Amino acid sequence: MALGDKVIITCAVTGAVTTKKQCAAIPYTAVEIGEECRRAYEAGATVVHVHGRSDDGQPSYDTAVFEAYKREIEARCPVIINFSTGAVGLSKEQRIAHVLKTRPHIGALNMGSMNYAKYSAKKKQFVFSFVFANPFEEIIYYLKAMNEVGVRAECETFDTAHIASLEPLIDMGLMTGPIDVNLVLGVLGGAPATPDHLSFMANHLPKGSVWKTTPISQATWPLTAMALGMGGNVRVGLEDNFYLPGGEMVKSNGELVAHAALLAKSVGRPLATVEETKAILGITR
Repeated sequence: MALGDKVIITCAVTGAVTTKKQCAAIPYTAVEIGEECRRAYEAGATVVHVHGRSDDGQPSYDTAVFEAYKREIEARCPVIINFSTGAVGLSKEQRIAHVLKTRPHIGALNMGSMNYAKYSAKKKQFVFSFVFANPFEEIIYYLKAMNEVGVRAECETFDTAHIASLEPLIDMGLMTGPIDVNLVLGVLGGAPATPDHLSFMANHLPKGSVWKTTPISQATWPLTAMALGMGGNVRVGLEDNFYLPGGEMVKSNGELVAHAALLAKSVGRPLATVEETKAILGITR
């Protein structure tokens, strides 16, 4: 990947825990998800990343929820669909059932176990803290299952050790073609959202990897600009950040994508189309 290459914008339209009380634009229902994906696509995103939510906003791993998401998204736009497999307290079978049933283009694959927390310096305590378990035996299970149904893996790397974890899986033949890697920066327990961490992780990826960065919260725009300047791809969306650079809370995912598109164009990076994105990521359907 190089400066001047076409850029893929991914939009993470909703996470698992953020709520409408925090930002009114966060979608829960299938119709809301479909509309937010449409807005993201129209603003320049070619991939949407989606977590399951019940209609009242609670996390959901119900296959029927994801079937409804896929139906509503496909009715509105031809965007590439990426469903999450991230969860705590569920079996590996439960974490991937919706991906195997709905067969999105991409399934998010978390590349290692870690502490996952948020800390309040004001209160001198953790807002939440848990262990996000992703042992190799489960990663291998997910890869084999996704390969069988033609779902490409997006490798979620939260720390430098997760980058090293890619090599044995490639050597085992479980991942072939372009390796799709997401560098997630700023989760407490993982790599901090700093320029040196982004540079280090990007420069230690397996040869031929296609990478994007997901900087959390206030780091979104500085590190998105840096990734674009390095020739990388980018992810924005209400899962990770609610605000434009000036501090204005957005009214839709489309506003976040539109600003990312503006940044890309300002450094001479044209936006990839859906078909170009499929070719870059090795998606054949």
